[in-house]
Amino acid sequence: MVSSMSVRNLFVSYHGNEALHDISFTIGQGKLVGIIGPNGAGKSTLLKALLELIPRDKGDIQIFGKPIKEVRKKIAYIPQRSDMDWTFPITVLDTVLLGTYPGLGVFRRPKKKHREWSYHCLEKVGMEKYSERQIGELSGGQQQRVFLARALVQEAELFCLDEPFVGIDVTSEETIIKILKELRDAGKTVFVVHHDLSKASTYFNELILLNKELIDVGPVERVFRPEIMMKAYEAQLPFLNANEVIV
Repeated sequence: MVSSMSVRNLFVSYHGNEALHDISFTIGQGKLVGIIGPNGAGKSTLLKALLELIPRDKGDIQIFGKPIKEVRKKIAYIPQRSDMDWTFPITVLDTVLLGTYPGLGVFRRPKKKHREWSYHCLEKVGMEKYSERQIGELSGGQQQRVFLARALVQEAELFCLDEPFVGIDVTSEETIIKILKELRDAGKTVFVVHHDLSKASTYFNELILLNKELIDVGPVERVFRPEIMMKAYEAQLPFLNANEVIV
């Protein structure tokens, strides 16, 4: 089976400062993958580099065995909420409808079936009753659910979310992780930049542990152990017992 993501010798720098050093890993299909590490470890940088949203110094990235330009329509990306312009005058339903555009082709406009599909995806995330509301009027958790609906509309094979649980309510977080697990179970691959270690062992089945370089990658039960985590977090986790799995 072709892997969903294969990365070899990835280097990324900002203004001459190295942000990621020699990252290599392979992730199979049908995985829910958490990208974790301390602040400044390069988690969001890695995700953006994988999607060619920022340039890389060198390295090879293959998605489903091909360069990203050949499979971009199979990828849905949800950036951090802080990167969004919430003042833009657009309704919730039209925000979701934007997710249909990559598959429409040049100069084609969404049809009734696309609006119906978009509304169905809003129902999936529990936001259909807000369909005519302006996106900027919603709470943080509601906005995040709407953008997940926009990603679902794309019917992608690879979903990439950058810090989706920051600043949102418990109900929204539970809704989002439930849908992400359903996507995984349906054979999709999901990458999530995540900062809350208390949830990592229950949310993900594979982890990428970073601190500017790759510390470890693999099943959560192997990576999410104190002796491995301490390599990334150093003195930040002094309370861990090296003989116990983090829970």
